[in-house]
Amino acid sequence: MTAATSSSNTSSPRVWFITGASRGIGARIAEAALAQGDAVVAAARDAASIDKRFGRHDALLPVALDVTDEAQAARAVQAGLARFGRIDVLVNNAGYGLLGAVEEASAEEVRPLYDTNVFGLLNVTRAVLPAMRERRAGHVINISSLGGYQSGPGFGVYCSTKFAVEGLTEALHGELAPLGIHATVVEPGYFRTEFLDSTSLSVSPRILGDYAATAGAVREAATRINLNQPGDPVRLAQAVMQLATSATPPLRLPLGTDTLRVISEKHAFVEKETAQWKALAASTDFPKDVVA
Repeated sequence: MTAATSSSNTSSPRVWFITGASRGIGARIAEAALAQGDAVVAAARDAASIDKRFGRHDALLPVALDVTDEAQAARAVQAGLARFGRIDVLVNNAGYGLLGAVEEASAEEVRPLYDTNVFGLLNVTRAVLPAMRERRAGHVINISSLGGYQSGPGFGVYCSTKFAVEGLTEALHGELAPLGIHATVVEPGYFRTEFLDSTSLSVSPRILGDYAATAGAVREAATRINLNQPGDPVRLAQAVMQLATSATPPLRLPLGTDTLRVISEKHAFVEKETAQWKALAASTDFPKDVVA
């Protein structure tokens, strides 16, 4: 039994449950948590990949988890609870991208993406929440994206899964706050991870010429910026550590100057367009003198 098991104070050390923990953002968050003395249940499709990445630690429990398998999610969570006694922070990080125009993406490509990015997140969240509700404590951190705040050509289907994550997190925030549990959606911009590699990004093989100037241009740009992204994943992980220690964590945490810029630009666009169409929008109410 580790120190994390006997501690009744969740300030430190904490127990983390991190999906997609063998590489990318998930691995960086796991490394940062272990470095500060926390315990980590590190989940990946292949548990051996966790051992290979981190080696053996008393405070580390590798678990095999395909998030699309709800029964396996329940077993992984129970293993973490049996080892450490509780889960303080859930990081739903497992997911992957799909690059291609919306019309180019087939149903066979879209369904597995939703199974992982949306339904997988729900599987793990449902498995973790009962123990958090029992203790009236915990923090659910869902990793979204810049693309969860604004969609765009080439990543439309992927962004739609992250829009779903944003909506789910907003609801969780309202549902869990009265129970003493926090919910935050983290919105990273372009960080220098393996996300644009073939291991994390699926590219639709169907290419339609009419989208060459939009989704096609994004396909080319993704190749150019791979491993040249401006965001530092080590600093991202440290930001998540700070988030987990906050007594009043935000609903949303945008990370990266590119995300901050996109949010500002979208707000300006929405405000301008809403003002232009305000009269028509307001005209759809029943007249004030009409009694139902």
